[in-house]
Amino acid sequence: MTTVAEVRDLRVETGGRTVLDGVSLTARAGRVTAVIGPSGSGKTTTGLALLGEYPPGARVEGAVLTERAGAVGYVPQHPAAVLNPARRVGALLGDVAARRGGGRREVRRRVIEALELARLPDPAQTLRRFPHQLSGGQQQRVVLAQALLLGARVIVADEPTTGQDALTKQAVVAELAALAGRGIAVVLLSHDLDVVRRLADEVVVLRAGRVVERGPVSAVLGDPGQERSAAPRAPRPAGPVVLEARALTAGHRTARGTVGVLHDVALSVGSGECLALVGRSGSGKTTLGRCLAGLHAGHRGEILLDGEPLPKSLRARSRSQLAAVQYVFQDAKAAFDEHRPVLDQVARTAVRLRGADVRGARAEAARAMEALGLGAGPAGRRPGQLSGGELQRAALARALLARPRVLVCDEITSGLDHATRGAVLELLGGLREHKDLALVFITHDLAAAAALADRTAVLEAGRLVGTGGP
Repeated sequence: MTTVAEVRDLRVETGGRTVLDGVSLTARAGRVTAVIGPSGSGKTTTGLALLGEYPPGARVEGAVLTERAGAVGYVPQHPAAVLNPARRVGALLGDVAARRGGGRREVRRRVIEALELARLPDPAQTLRRFPHQLSGGQQQRVVLAQALLLGARVIVADEPTTGQDALTKQAVVAELAALAGRGIAVVLLSHDLDVVRRLADEVVVLRAGRVVERGPVSAVLGDPGQERSAAPRAPRPAGPVVLEARALTAGHRTARGTVGVLHDVALSVGSGECLALVGRSGSGKTTLGRCLAGLHAGHRGEILLDGEPLPKSLRARSRSQLAAVQYVFQDAKAAFDEHRPVLDQVARTAVRLRGADVRGARAEAARAMEALGLGAGPAGRRPGQLSGGELQRAALARALLARPRVLVCDEITSGLDHATRGAVLELLGGLREHKDLALVFITHDLAAAAALADRTAVLEAGRLVGTGGP
């Protein structure tokens, strides 16, 4: 097999910390190389090294070899970070497609074809939307289309199935396999071992920045039946209703008018209850969660906290109302200020929403982060120095410091390794049972929903089509 990119004995140090220590891998035409390991093991740093990108101020040793400039395309774990929020999808992708020449009609044809290959169901409508008007899964597929338009010989896919429903995940797996079938080398960075088993030819295992194992997928991962899955739990009787939505209808504005996203949705969650909100990418789950938290003011209907109407907009809510309903974003990186230590940003929630003193808030923030597996080292760093999984746990700690009545969690386990995912689910379960926290758990992970939820609500095309047990 032809080698199209190679990492040789790569060592990366930043801020006195070794991020990668002697990592090597080879990307071959038509082959899928999976890089796996726990959050913070160096997977994303390895993938970005193939593009020649490193953390600011990093000291780099070793070599990264590619066929030519622009030979590597990248699909990031946090797609919003590479999509210009001020430009519509059609303009973003059109600029990429135009690099290969051709008239307007040919450029549009290539863009539509790329969106179809990325399994977006309505490409023409998607082209008219801004990135924030898409779900996390839809954003990820737009970035995949962008990578396809680049015509790269290597595609680095960083958690490409994160935050996607089972059917969409199957489509992405099929597309990545088709890329390999067309002779493109795929470097897959993933926590999803099922996807790795289905796609990978070779697996490289990282731990603390070092390669601890490599080989064929069957030799490295063994029997999938040996993995432990989340066990369903018996529903817990809910307390009084804390948060309720009545006749909720919402949409996104476009150049051609408003596109409906939610249609007459009614649901509630009680004290100490977990309501799992499931459905395909683009079904309206994130928009519903954002409405509940005051992040999407463009809706009709009522949202009530303890029976009292909540203002639609976050800006109009009081400090106590802001603290009562907290939202943990799927894209944790976009929710942090790149220039301030994570610990300070987590602590700020207690200061701003509860009036805590700075010293006490920092101590409380450190304890909350420690409970989520983030010690003094990661807590003291800036967001860019943490992995996606570490940032997701920091975002959860920040929300918990508000001491909310309701916690809206948007795909917060999707970027976590198996062990960390289990720890986060256990923590949320404990909060729900011992502190009477109401949870709205937006997820595609049906095993996680079964392990945590008392009830499940199913959205389809913006409509609530069913509710029931876990």
